[in-house]
Amino acid sequence: MKNKIKNKFMLIPVLTAVLSLAMLVFFNYAHKSTTYKSYVIFLNDVSSKHVSTVYLSSSSKVMVKLSDGTLYETDNPRTNDFKETMLKSGITVSENMPTDTRQAIPMAGLVLSIGAIAFMGIKSSGIASKRMLSVDALDTTSVTDTKYNFEDVAGNEEAKESMKDLVDFLKNPEKYAEYGARMPKGVILYGEPGTGKTLLAKAVAGEAGVPFYAVSGSDFIQVYVGVGASRIRQLFKKARGNGKAVIFIDEIDAIGKRRDGGKTSGGSDERDQTLNALLTEMSGFNEKEGIIVMAATNRLDMLDSALLRPGRFDRHIEVNLPDVCAREKILKLHLKNKPIGNLNVKEWSHKTSYFSGAKLESLVNEAAILACKDNSPTINDLHLDQAFSIVLAGYEKKNRDHIKDIDKKITAYHEIGHALVSLKVLPEEKVSKVTIIPSTKGAGGYTLSIPGDNLYQNKNYLKKRIMVLLGGRAAEEIIFGADYITTGAHNDLKQSTKISFNMITQYGMGDTLGLLNMQELLDLNLNQDEVIKECKNLIDSIYEEVKTLLLSERDNLEKMTSLLLEKETLYSEDLIL
Repeated sequence: MKNKIKNKFMLIPVLTAVLSLAMLVFFNYAHKSTTYKSYVIFLNDVSSKHVSTVYLSSSSKVMVKLSDGTLYETDNPRTNDFKETMLKSGITVSENMPTDTRQAIPMAGLVLSIGAIAFMGIKSSGIASKRMLSVDALDTTSVTDTKYNFEDVAGNEEAKESMKDLVDFLKNPEKYAEYGARMPKGVILYGEPGTGKTLLAKAVAGEAGVPFYAVSGSDFIQVYVGVGASRIRQLFKKARGNGKAVIFIDEIDAIGKRRDGGKTSGGSDERDQTLNALLTEMSGFNEKEGIIVMAATNRLDMLDSALLRPGRFDRHIEVNLPDVCAREKILKLHLKNKPIGNLNVKEWSHKTSYFSGAKLESLVNEAAILACKDNSPTINDLHLDQAFSIVLAGYEKKNRDHIKDIDKKITAYHEIGHALVSLKVLPEEKVSKVTIIPSTKGAGGYTLSIPGDNLYQNKNYLKKRIMVLLGGRAAEEIIFGADYITTGAHNDLKQSTKISFNMITQYGMGDTLGLLNMQELLDLNLNQDEVIKECKNLIDSIYEEVKTLLLSERDNLEKMTSLLLEKETLYSEDLIL
């Protein structure tokens, strides 16, 4: 907006200069030049007392002005006594040419316009230079009232409990100094995306009533070396100016990744300098200042050890995915102040296993949008059910006329293969929905099941999960033959490969590595052929089990597929064996 106003003001002197120049050209060429008279006529005018002024110059002509104001030119005699003769005759002699007002005004306008343009140009270049010099300026301001407290954070009870003494420290740092206690200078919040790490940091500042500075790790990364370090210093200087404050650095892994000792970047790249500046600033803290640095990351294992040592980020708080009780609290929190109808929050807290707080908020928001579109006075179970499918699989495609019958049939057998295997090997996980309606996320159909809230997953469970994932491909092979299997199992194979690989390389559930962890063996140039071979053998053996199971349940496979083709969507009550 400011740039547009400046550009408009700049147009005024430019237009004035153009107009003045045009007027000068017009007066010089559009009008006839001054009349010329011979020197004899000039002498006659002098003797007749008609001449008022003579304008001398070094040129070959002199300008003569008569008593009636008429101007004309005559030859310059260039005699030594010419001026004296004119003065004796009572004629005024001027060595400056007469001013033409028709040219004087445009000339003055042109000069002033050029001056204005030059002034504006110098001022703009000065601002640009100042901006170039202040490229390291950090654009952040403190939020003095975050309007959040621990009541706004549903679930995460353990994390909140770990934060309460930080709040007390921010309120009364002198009390801890009397006991000789040193509070953590930095707190790392780590966990899955969307679990509420940023919200917890805001709640700490809100509970303590101190300014909140929020920045992202990427704000410190620039192409200019030294900019990130300068911005770190600015941030801490601003925080110290307020006395007590909470500094929150989101996605700190952008600047805090483990340093490689210069193997890839010579040891002096911008990220390393920024990290060094952060470490230095945190080491220079005074415990009585009342400043807490909080940071969030999804990958604690990637951070540099110097960041995580005592005296820096010495308190690490995991923010987990909410359990069933926490999910119920989160749903109630997001449904607060919304028109709720026939809605069983407890049941939905069980259905939304492994949902993060952000995903639960999205679920409630989608349900509210659907209720609004339906002009329903309240949000009910139907809207939440539709929203549940949208969050997981996307919107249902409305136009399905282009889908061939054979494709519908393949999809139906594929999804019933998943559902049937799940019902047989994981009966405790409720299959809530099976559909062959394609979604906007690219799925031709999908099967939704509700996993239980388990702290650990054992080897037997992981094998059964792989069986469920392979159920779709096995059903296709049984019904249509090995030569007519489709690409529909692409995502299933991707997930099953990941699970089997982790079982063998990370969880110590294989024979090739035994209890060794592959992550720690990568620097030893481990031959991975044996690992891949064992993964393949595991998947192949489980796949044979799945085919055997489906062949024994061929009647149920056919019956449930026919029902799915008829209804397009089946729910848990339709899937009773």
